[in-house]
Amino acid sequence: MELRTPFCCDHVLESSPGLWRAFHLHGQTMEVGLLQHAAVILSCQISPAPGNPSCQGDFNTPQELRLRHTDPDYSCAYVIITTNDADNELTGHGLTFTIGRGTEIVVAAVKALAPFVTGKALSDIYDNFANFYRMLTSEPQLRWVGPEKGVIHLATAAILNALWDLWAKREGKPVWKLLADMEPEQIVNCIDFRYITDALTKEEALEILRSNQATKREREQTLLKDGYPAYTTSTAWLGYSDEVLLQRCRKALSEGWTKFKMKVGSDLADDIHRAELLRNEIGYDKILMMDANQKWGVDETIEWMGKLAMFKPLWIEEPTSPDDILGHAKIVQAMKPLGIGVATGEHCQNRVMFKQFLQAGALQYCQIDSCRVGSINELLSIILMAKKFGVPVCPHAGGVSLCELVQHVIMFDYLCVSATLENRVLEYVDHLHEHAKYPIVMKDTCYTPPKEPGYSTELKEQTLADYAYPAGRVWQDLAREGKVTL
Repeated sequence: MELRTPFCCDHVLESSPGLWRAFHLHGQTMEVGLLQHAAVILSCQISPAPGNPSCQGDFNTPQELRLRHTDPDYSCAYVIITTNDADNELTGHGLTFTIGRGTEIVVAAVKALAPFVTGKALSDIYDNFANFYRMLTSEPQLRWVGPEKGVIHLATAAILNALWDLWAKREGKPVWKLLADMEPEQIVNCIDFRYITDALTKEEALEILRSNQATKREREQTLLKDGYPAYTTSTAWLGYSDEVLLQRCRKALSEGWTKFKMKVGSDLADDIHRAELLRNEIGYDKILMMDANQKWGVDETIEWMGKLAMFKPLWIEEPTSPDDILGHAKIVQAMKPLGIGVATGEHCQNRVMFKQFLQAGALQYCQIDSCRVGSINELLSIILMAKKFGVPVCPHAGGVSLCELVQHVIMFDYLCVSATLENRVLEYVDHLHEHAKYPIVMKDTCYTPPKEPGYSTELKEQTLADYAYPAGRVWQDLAREGKVTL
């Protein structure tokens, strides 16, 4: 029996050009014992705090009332799984990304799910991962607060992310390689096809995977040599002054970036001004995307983007409510004559919603998220459906370790599912990587395939020691200064 203290902590970003301000958080201690292959599941909320010298100033996302998320506290619920295998003391680390208040609710949801994971033999999980996934997401009482969506699904993702990290570590491979080395039957064995067989059957999934088997090693060599292409979101947040925007844009250009994303949606005149600045700086030979973060209604999107179309954006991302499938479909039709695609998915709650988006022709770029849906198990079904419907997968990243996680999934997609890089690109955001034990490695604006075994989910011990709530050094210092009450 092992006892650890789960952590929780969040930081609050202040408006540009400000410094850092203080916080609020919640934590719990829980003890979970397991039988064969025992595991202890713990939860924590982690992120940088004010005055942390390891946090670069440019990591601060500006806050203004015109932003959709005006008070982001980059945080996570963090899970550690251990086993009773005396010969193999590896641990699985998982997390789900949040932006502050409410993270304690995710922690409570992880605690509620923990009894259905503890006591399980690893063979009971990994030998038929789809069955385990269905068991975890179908618990008769907990599914009432879902099912497979919202807080309970965020908690599910944290646990499953830890299980995938553990599996890959035990095999001595990074997750992308673990997946790429599996036979198609093993991949399909990880997927719960319930509710999606009208869009994708097991047989169709197997056919897709088998069709790429013969050539995947060739693509793997290309991936190892060149990496996976990325675009940057770090140049044009809302709230940046013209000077800062241009400074960051020029820095990105000097680093070789050719694909840029800007935030839009709060003030049309300002959006036009900022887009003009960007296009004048990067030219029209480079790619520009726009992201509205759910700011508009359907008709408002169509009107607004009609005025921004002159800047030739590749896509408009999250233009309206993430649940409005038919609204997105209407936007898609309106954008076609303008040559603008529609991208969404970072807030899409599960494979069923993705199925409907694809069936309705309501998205042209599929933006999966490693923590919003049920981890790799559910992501596999989504990227396979996207392949069948001919929609490129361009994952959402950023946040706490999202870049670290989703790189594995999209690399597997390239190797075994889509088998192409055409119209595909992975988001890059330049903050918080200093807290990852195995941070992303960028080379020539591309993600380099991770080499370390696992899912790249593990945070540094020093980060936990400094920012864990309530025992972390930073929290204790703030309490002594009277800035927070623990």
